[in-house]
Amino acid sequence: MRLTQDPIQVLLIFAKEDSQSDGFWWACDRAGYRCNIARTPESALECFLDKHQEIIVIDHRNSRYFDAEDICRSIRATKPSEHTTILAVVPRTSADEEEASVLPLLNAGFDRQFKENSSITACYNELVQIEHGEVRSQFKLRACNAVFTALDHCQEAIEITSEDHVIQYVNPAFERMMGYHKGELIGKELTELPKSDKNCADLVDNINTFIKKGKEWQGVYYGRRKTGESIQQHVKTTPVIGQGGKIRHFVSLKRLHCTNENNKQLYKSHRDEKYTGDNSQSESHSFKCKNRRKDSIDVKSVTSQSSDAAPSLPTRRYSSMARIHSMTIEAPITKVINIINAAQENSPITVAEALDRVLEILRTTELYSPQLGTKDEDPHTSDLVGGLMTDGLRRLSGNEYVFSKNVNLSHSHLSVPNTINDVPPCIAQLLDNEESWDFNIFELEAVTNKRPLLYLGLKIFARFGVSEFLNCSEATLRAWLQMIEANYHSSNSYHNSTHAADVLHATAFFLRKERVKGSLDHLDEVAALIAATIHDVDHPGRTNSFLCNAGSELAVLYNDTAVLESHHTALAFQLTIKDSKCNIFKNIDRNRYRTLRQAIIDMVLATEMTKHFEHVNKFVNSINKPMASEETSSHSEGSDCECTANIKNFPDNQTLIKRMMIKCADVANPCRPLELCIEWAGRISEEYFAQTDEEKRQGLPVVMPVFDRNTCSIPKSQISFIDYFITDMFDAWDAFAHLPVLMQHLANNYKHWKTLDELKCKSVRLPSENNN
Repeated sequence: MRLTQDPIQVLLIFAKEDSQSDGFWWACDRAGYRCNIARTPESALECFLDKHQEIIVIDHRNSRYFDAEDICRSIRATKPSEHTTILAVVPRTSADEEEASVLPLLNAGFDRQFKENSSITACYNELVQIEHGEVRSQFKLRACNAVFTALDHCQEAIEITSEDHVIQYVNPAFERMMGYHKGELIGKELTELPKSDKNCADLVDNINTFIKKGKEWQGVYYGRRKTGESIQQHVKTTPVIGQGGKIRHFVSLKRLHCTNENNKQLYKSHRDEKYTGDNSQSESHSFKCKNRRKDSIDVKSVTSQSSDAAPSLPTRRYSSMARIHSMTIEAPITKVINIINAAQENSPITVAEALDRVLEILRTTELYSPQLGTKDEDPHTSDLVGGLMTDGLRRLSGNEYVFSKNVNLSHSHLSVPNTINDVPPCIAQLLDNEESWDFNIFELEAVTNKRPLLYLGLKIFARFGVSEFLNCSEATLRAWLQMIEANYHSSNSYHNSTHAADVLHATAFFLRKERVKGSLDHLDEVAALIAATIHDVDHPGRTNSFLCNAGSELAVLYNDTAVLESHHTALAFQLTIKDSKCNIFKNIDRNRYRTLRQAIIDMVLATEMTKHFEHVNKFVNSINKPMASEETSSHSEGSDCECTANIKNFPDNQTLIKRMMIKCADVANPCRPLELCIEWAGRISEEYFAQTDEEKRQGLPVVMPVFDRNTCSIPKSQISFIDYFITDMFDAWDAFAHLPVLMQHLANNYKHWKTLDELKCKSVRLPSENNN
């Protein structure tokens, strides 16, 4: 099979023409590659989707014109890019300058980096190495699928066995000829199958002697069908040389040897069966698909059954590809692993080893969590990720951290408005602007004496008809909001009721966006508003990792898994149903309550960061990509309505939207106006500083060493947080909800932090600004 294309296609993405872009252009010309050049991110993506180039070279030397990593991510988000090698051109480093880590490039989707060198020969060498390495490997992987498709549709019966004569694969034609289903054959040694007594006594020995010398054997052989009848076959068996120059497989092609009437009749029925069986086979497959949940079986049982049927062979390099094909397990990840196993069977050793690594990654439980290198490479990102995305399972005996278990149920000492209209004028005036994204939550915090959640909650809940939906009085809702806010810790610099009010405000803002509103029901809206309100109630101002390391009561109670998120939801429901005066659920029927409760719990648990990348990737693959495809294929007015209507028909998609919405609301600080963003950055940093101080006092593992108040660079921490968590998530959410104002704020704020970092400033502002 021809495994290379002629010529290789290359896409150069350079904003400006210079000696480096010219070097790659002429290198492509020398190598005989077909080359395109793009100047903007939009034209680059359009060109790639049209041409599907095998190699892409992106200028990563200057971010003034475009963000090379953003371009790489956008290309990697497309399906054709899985077979593309992307090269980043980076600036040269001087002899006394420390070498930069390649980790950010790899995380963005690049495969290699190329140090700036405009020499045509240097560019040519790099491209040729990529062709002979990554590109050819990709062609071989693609070829595997084509080969097995051809085998499955071949009219000749084909049987592939291992070097130890264990059956690895049979095609449909073999099944029809011999009357077996492949599941009855795969993994069995040939000696275990019934033999025809019509063969000469020494025929099998003669065949084995022949093929073990690496020679092809062909001749007439009697096979025995499942029914017991003997059939005469013309067989050609070819040894396949593999790793180490040894025979690794035997491929046998079998045709019926038509020398008598019985065989001719069998041949005719075999041929007719092929053509008449296709329709019934597809109907049978369709039926199986409808009932796949009932038919699925446990992986362990399949493995144990097959190992009972065939003795363990330590010399077998890979598990049988065809054995896996015969399984009826329908999990998507199992299908992916099966396909890769199939590709390994006849792959060169370099490709097979690469696929081994792929399988190793796929069999882990953290499929959606990017893997960082050593902490020395990017301490801010590593510490931030380590603190937010792990549960810190290192337990030290004798250190227990228990925060206040006193919950507030009675709050008669607080001055509470009787109705939404009965609020002080200064608060009412502020709330007139609450529908704006630029609403200043800190001003509301100040005028309400740190009780913004109560007043903002009353206004937003009234606007969304929450009392009417729950069939509860405004007095009950007011008492509930008062009780929830009282159980937020005002002593926390960040995780207090102001943060809860901010998340509630963002959630309400998102719920008003047309596509979000069209995709969700009233119950979903009410659940989202309640989830936002309670999502951090009784937060101790410490991370999950801290609680697990300290052996806290909550960590023990929730088995070190989603400790705080589980506590927030459990406590909120406990407090709500404990007192009739604030039980907002008391008047709804049981079924509606259960549905509402499940939706609230699901959204609060989605704010737990260990599943961050899983939630974002599922949203992109289940919402963004299908919707983009529909928009591309449909130019009719109202296609957007059809998209949202389709989402409503799939509750799973509604769940993904609600999760994404509260996740974005929870960490929307970098998308707020600059002054609000700066205030939030200072508050979260102070909370992390306080945690580091306490970890040192108690002798606990320091979860985020970089958050030391004496040495920490807040701009660097914000840059890392935006790069690692925020950018991709809000790009996906913006693509769905259309949020140009937020994205502009995000760009402005990122520029602010970058400027401070370049000036070596470690605080949230320049010293000169602080003095003003």
